[in-house]
Amino acid sequence: MSLCLRVSVFQGVSIIMRKLLVLGGIIGISVLFPVFTLAHHSAAAYETTKQITVTGNVTEFHFVNPHSVVELEVKDEKGQIVVWEGELTSNTNLAPRGWSATSIEYKDQISITGFPAKNGSHAMRVTKIVLANGKELKAGFGN
Repeated sequence: MSLCLRVSVFQGVSIIMRKLLVLGGIIGISVLFPVFTLAHHSAAAYETTKQITVTGNVTEFHFVNPHSVVELEVKDEKGQIVVWEGELTSNTNLAPRGWSATSIEYKDQISITGFPAKNGSHAMRVTKIVLANGKELKAGFGN
């Protein structure tokens, strides 16, 4: 009889330990999740102390989650065509600001303003887009 009692006590401790480990894991993830979210949405890759504007013709527009993206061909100071990529917030954040999948179309001439990439690449975190007709589309970063 003492063997049965000993086994059931061991099993009980094992179950309690498993529950504590699971609970500890849930608490750990809950505490760290906001840190992961902030890291993902960090502006660390962009120079947030200044904004630049480039004008060109749209080659692609992706109205998607988690980040919408616009690409355009821009003539640099030497007259060479350079492709710029503008990162926006998600389509679900843009839609309440009046955006849709057809807000920007292939070959539209637009100006994008935003925080340039720190690494010098032709990329930016877009704060606004101005269409050829003067209509301004707010992107949600920095405005």
